[in-house]
Amino acid sequence: MDFGINLATAADSWKVVKRAEALGYTRAWFYDTQMLNADMFVAMGAAAVHTSKIRLATGVLIPSNRIAPVAASALASLNALAPGRIDFGISTGFTARRAMGLGPVKLADMKEYIHVVQRTFEGQRRKIRFLNPELGVFNIKDPIPLHISALGPRGRQLTAQLDAGWLYATGSMDPAKAAVADMQAAWRAVGVDPAGRVATAFTGGSVLKDGEAFDSPRAKAQAGPHATIALHNLVEVEQFGNMGRSVPPPLKPLLERYREIYGKYQPADARYLSNHRGHLMFLRPEEHEVCTADLIRTLTFTATRPELQDRIRELRAAGYNHFSIHIRHGHPEMLEEWADVFAGV
Repeated sequence: MDFGINLATAADSWKVVKRAEALGYTRAWFYDTQMLNADMFVAMGAAAVHTSKIRLATGVLIPSNRIAPVAASALASLNALAPGRIDFGISTGFTARRAMGLGPVKLADMKEYIHVVQRTFEGQRRKIRFLNPELGVFNIKDPIPLHISALGPRGRQLTAQLDAGWLYATGSMDPAKAAVADMQAAWRAVGVDPAGRVATAFTGGSVLKDGEAFDSPRAKAQAGPHATIALHNLVEVEQFGNMGRSVPPPLKPLLERYREIYGKYQPADARYLSNHRGHLMFLRPEEHEVCTADLIRTLTFTATRPELQDRIRELRAAGYNHFSIHIRHGHPEMLEEWADVFAGV
């Protein structure tokens, strides 16, 4: 198993990525969340010229944010700056879509989008193709591996059919283990050996110090924005569908309290604007009361160093071979804290 970082993209994310490379992280995933974060490809370009080993991945690209030929050009341009170090991660969209009042892209549309991007790389499109690749202004010679964020069985079947790597956004052990077992079965069903594919556990949390509470100010700052993802999702299921994050029965009162908070957001026809402000970056003042120790303990990878190491070993045994942790915006110290965890796995 190797280890990576997830970033809520900032224009200067290259600084975090450069330090991550020095610490031995193997991949950096950049969020494509245009209404909350800086442009993913701009930040990846800066990271490409400031690093030499770490892989740089769209984490994950949302098809509706740009047409497929533009995405192909951007990926190929990055591949010229960091040859053979670029990964094409993609999904149907959660925050990037909901922050504009939209549900996810249809799975069939994402499949077609991937087809266009990959055929453009290969020069196999008849009416739309790169016209002068021989000039070397971009790089389509080195491969750009595909990774699909697939939370459900249909998405995992598509991942297997396209012979792609797989990402699973998680905060809990049992769902993560069940999901990777299903993904491995999908790969095997189409004759793909799971051992030869990247299976990524994509998560967030905090490394607790001995005796530190799950709801300490430090833990809430680092892990809280990940814990509240489920709440952000569940209060909008009727409008946008369910992206898969839920809360167990003992935490339902927190969901109902957040539903009350959500109901007061204005404008009433665009409550998603307030719901997603700071998503995966910081807790809004009104979120602190629902971001409890139990929520953080249950829905994130927050524990002491030895406990986290045991969990990661368990995920490795289940079939994951890449573990990527969110480095919270404004908390670069998390790089060293998690590197210390990974060193003992």
